[in-house]
Amino acid sequence: MNNIVEVKNLVKHYYKKIAVDDISFEVKKGEILGLLGPNGAGKSTIINILATVLSPSNGKIIISDHDLQKDVKQIKQVIGIVPQDLAIYEEISAEKNVRFFAGLYNFKGKELDTRVREALELVQLYDRKDDKPKTFSGGMKRRLNIACGIVHCPNLIIMDEPTVGIDPQSRNHILESIKTLKANGATVIYSTHYMEEVEAISDRIIIMNEGKIIAEGTKDELKQKTNDEIIYSFQLTLNQNNQNLNYAPIHQVEGVTRVHLNEEILEVTVDPSKDNLSDIILALTKQDCKIQNMSSKKASLETVFLELTGRSLRD
Repeated sequence: MNNIVEVKNLVKHYYKKIAVDDISFEVKKGEILGLLGPNGAGKSTIINILATVLSPSNGKIIISDHDLQKDVKQIKQVIGIVPQDLAIYEEISAEKNVRFFAGLYNFKGKELDTRVREALELVQLYDRKDDKPKTFSGGMKRRLNIACGIVHCPNLIIMDEPTVGIDPQSRNHILESIKTLKANGATVIYSTHYMEEVEAISDRIIIMNEGKIIAEGTKDELKQKTNDEIIYSFQLTLNQNNQNLNYAPIHQVEGVTRVHLNEEILEVTVDPSKDNLSDIILALTKQDCKIQNMSSKKASLETVFLELTGRSLRD
């Protein structure tokens, strides 16, 4: 599979602050690449550079065999941008919004009509084509934003946090539309800090933190970094005289690799080859903890991220 994007030694700094720190990666034709990381990881900076909005401080970028530094006009013709900030006009109809953006690529006549209809159908808004976006929900506006960004059928679609602040139904609509775009031959770079989204749609994932790539691979390859660990979740009630849980005895149990308090749930990650659940429970009950509920699950990408960075995506 050929590469549609090649990024080599990319650096971007603002004055003395380094936003992107000497990273390299490629995007293969026809794949969905998930760019995952917390706010401030450098994702949006990379997206804006690939979208030709920002210039890199250093490095080389090739998109569809065009050099980003020399062939900006050609690159703009083959990419579609779905920005985090909505780029739609509230006072004209949904159809006129999409038609306006299609017109920027010189589509006319029947071809223009067809492209506009297909874009609105993709995001399931064709039945609202005559309505103004000011009457839409936040999720519908996000979907219209996608239609405007992909109406010219670009080879590469770059999406920056396209589901921020929307309802679950609209999120599902968007994720399904992205899968359809891939099935139709498009390549997608999808930036988000929602772990469940990259797990749902990405062929390959890049995890970023503080301007660097800290891990890269398929979902299964990344999960192998946890050696198929098990996470036990305990809903606890502490004794009134002892409201502060002492983690040290739990850490000392053989096989425990991580202890993390997630809201009111204590999560204990263990190596399955040394699974000493009874010792973990004993360490808790010795502190006068009452276990109200307990569950277990296999380690996820969230676990990988915590182990690589020491922090949660939502921190």
